[in-house]
Amino acid sequence: MPDKKNKYPVVDQNQDSNLSVQPVRKILPLIPLRNIVLFPSVETSLFFGRKESMNSLLHAYDNTNKMVIVTTQQNSKTEKPQMGDLYTVGVLAKIEHILQTDGSLHAIVKGVSRVNITNMIQTDPYIMVEYVDLPVVNESVTEIQQSAEALLSQLKKAFAMGRQFDLPAMMQLSSGVSSSDLADQVCFSVEAKIPEKQELLETLLVSQRLKEATEYLVQEMKVAELERSIEEKTQEKFNTGIKRNVLEERKRQIEKELKRLGQSSSNGEFGDLGTKIKKSAMPKEIKKKMQKELERLEEMGAMAPESSYIRTYLETVVDLPWGKYSKSNISLAKAAKILDEEHYGIKDVKERILEYLAVLNLKGQNSKTKGDIGPISNILCFIGPPGVGKTSLGKSIAKALGREFIRASLGGIRDEAEIRGHRRTYVGAMPGRIIKGLKDAKSLNPVFMLDEIDKIGADYRGDPSAALLETLDPEQNKDFTDHYLDFPMDLTKVFFILTGNDISTIPGPLRDRLEIINFSGYTLDEKFHIAKKYLIKKELAANGLSMNNIAEIKDETLKYIIESYTLEAGVRSLERVIASLFRKVAKRIVVNHVDSVDLNNPVTIKKFLGPEKFTSPLKGKKDEIGVSTGLAWTSVGGDILFIEVNIMPGRGQLILTGKLGSVMKESCQAAVSYIRSQAKSFGINKDFHKIDIHIHVPEGATPKDGPSAGGAITTALISALKEIAMPRDIGMTGEITIRGNILEIGGLKEKTIAAHRAGLKTIFIPKDNIKSLVDVPKEVKKDIKFIPVEHYNEIYKKIFAI
Repeated sequence: MPDKKNKYPVVDQNQDSNLSVQPVRKILPLIPLRNIVLFPSVETSLFFGRKESMNSLLHAYDNTNKMVIVTTQQNSKTEKPQMGDLYTVGVLAKIEHILQTDGSLHAIVKGVSRVNITNMIQTDPYIMVEYVDLPVVNESVTEIQQSAEALLSQLKKAFAMGRQFDLPAMMQLSSGVSSSDLADQVCFSVEAKIPEKQELLETLLVSQRLKEATEYLVQEMKVAELERSIEEKTQEKFNTGIKRNVLEERKRQIEKELKRLGQSSSNGEFGDLGTKIKKSAMPKEIKKKMQKELERLEEMGAMAPESSYIRTYLETVVDLPWGKYSKSNISLAKAAKILDEEHYGIKDVKERILEYLAVLNLKGQNSKTKGDIGPISNILCFIGPPGVGKTSLGKSIAKALGREFIRASLGGIRDEAEIRGHRRTYVGAMPGRIIKGLKDAKSLNPVFMLDEIDKIGADYRGDPSAALLETLDPEQNKDFTDHYLDFPMDLTKVFFILTGNDISTIPGPLRDRLEIINFSGYTLDEKFHIAKKYLIKKELAANGLSMNNIAEIKDETLKYIIESYTLEAGVRSLERVIASLFRKVAKRIVVNHVDSVDLNNPVTIKKFLGPEKFTSPLKGKKDEIGVSTGLAWTSVGGDILFIEVNIMPGRGQLILTGKLGSVMKESCQAAVSYIRSQAKSFGINKDFHKIDIHIHVPEGATPKDGPSAGGAITTALISALKEIAMPRDIGMTGEITIRGNILEIGGLKEKTIAAHRAGLKTIFIPKDNIKSLVDVPKEVKKDIKFIPVEHYNEIYKKIFAI
């Protein structure tokens, strides 16, 4: 806003002797105005409705020679303003005409001069005030003239842009007015708030008032120019839209008429879609539906809001691989070769897959259409820890079958529409992952891997696992309906493979439709061969190296890296470690300008990879009293855990720590009950009412649960009570009952692999688990002695009975 200066300029008493005369105080009626500021020389029409204002107006018209004081209220909502509610600077005005209407007065008032209200004398029946005239300040004529010319120049521009002024003001300006009147006329006409206009009224310097009026006028012109620009652009866009609509309508009518005459061409806007629909191998019912949708699209035109949705829908349907199938060339010899080349070990898994492919091969030979294997009856589900080759095995199956491979990760999805798609009524609707996968594969019989099936969630938007029931069930997926497509699709020839880490989180109805193939963790020997046969070559190429850039890595070096820098069921961490090692080699070759680097040195490896990260849990440990070794199973493979027991004077309390689950706590209680009942036969002379037993499982931040540590807990308790050290290289697994029976457990293969990795020499297992030893790798059975037991007394006799 313009700067406000010198509202009341200080008058130098020595400058003009006339100014030293004291002003004469005068009294006149006052009319307070709302939302308007009157200026001198301005003639305007005012309406009065308040009783006091009408009385002041009539009294002035009859008794004070039509002269009245006019000022503005500071708050327009004040009904009966007092002295403090009014601006003290107002205008001496003359009443030109009065017209009385129903309940109000209409008057034409003309401002005469500025006055300063000094006192309010009365408020009823009309307002009377005492005032003094404000003096006229002498100024430089040149400055006033320059300011007036600048204002007149802006006025001409405003007139040219269509700026409207009041008719009386126009007449006065056209007839010629003084610079002061010019400023007051423009100040009254500009658009400004009441406080801003009051400040203009209170500005006594004519040149300053002219400048501020010019600034307000320039601001108005800028706003008007912007509004006109926006209006022109809007109008132009509107005209273009109307023109386009008219032309589109004419074009549509012409095409419709040509079509009626049988002369329509396929060169229209949607001609390509029509041609693709006709040439597509989609079923007749679906093609008929698509043609109907295309006709609907042509009827509404491209400018209709819904046209983009219909067009996207048609393009999605047309782009599906209708009638396209990969030729299944199932050769068991070729499949076995591919599986052996790309995956080491996992012989049981490979054998199961080859059996599966053999069944498909026979179905293809016996089918009416040679090579058509027909519907896939079983859905494979690979369950195992991360990094054991589940996903890569799916790619190998696709390669062996000669089919396209497509993968969709389901981890974390919670919306059923991710599987079935969204209905087209929603903005941004799209097909589900199954249909999108077929579109990306460009085949209707790909190998389709649904990864992380055990990590699907569910919320208010539905349960994706429930939607998968129809997708994967061979009896239902021949008519799988995606909500977006809204017609059935045949998925019976799609080879679905699911993967996950934990089968317990897969819902029962879905698990019932799957053929589970379990993957166990790799042994150290298997990791060694995988690294030597696959990972080293892969990471050499990935890091720009060749076999000539490194000395041949010895077997001892590779085993040292595996044992000291990795501890996992799979080989992903091993792959990252080898990649890190080769990046260090690449840097040394570039920086030191050498041709080759020898890694067969523990010092070099430690320099590149840092100190050893993992050692055997038993390395350097001594046999301790009250400590036993148990075996555990997790979703990422097997592991070993230590059970620690302390005996101390107390009141017979059992203290359990280590973030144990409810089942494991019950195992501890069962073990204590069994030992107390058989204390005499075990040679334990303790008063259980005078001791406290504290059972702790280390790594307290890790949750632990399950019954299989019952035997190990019992052994640690007896060790602590009899004060006999337990050998650290003996492990055990099995559930304990309060009668001392050792019951069957699960996950024996993973547990024994973990025991082998940790260096255990002897493992007690439940007798009912003997059959499970078939799945244990040969090198594990070679290095570990397995002792099957049926009752805990058998363990006691072999460890404690001396």
